[in-house]
Amino acid sequence: MNQGNNGMQGEQDTRERFVAVQKNGDGDLTAFQTSSGRMLDYATALQEVQAGRIAGVNAFKGRDGETYIRGDADGDPTNNLDQLPMF
Repeated sequence: MNQGNNGMQGEQDTRERFVAVQKNGDGDLTAFQTSSGRMLDYATALQEVQAGRIAGVNAFKGRDGETYIRGDADGDPTNNLDQLPMF
């Protein structure tokens, strides 16, 4: 499995980050905008996260067996995916 740049303590992480999101009527995340301006639907964003190309997030398997994107736990609620601006 590609670990990307995940072990880069002390070095500049040059991977993209999610900077804005789109949500559906239920408040579920449906699309992401990256720091380079790319707009990714959920499936594409999940592939990018799993490949290690997006910093600050990870993929996890929910109780329903589906895989989801979530922000890395860093103790700062202001950078949670739900708190990002809408685009």
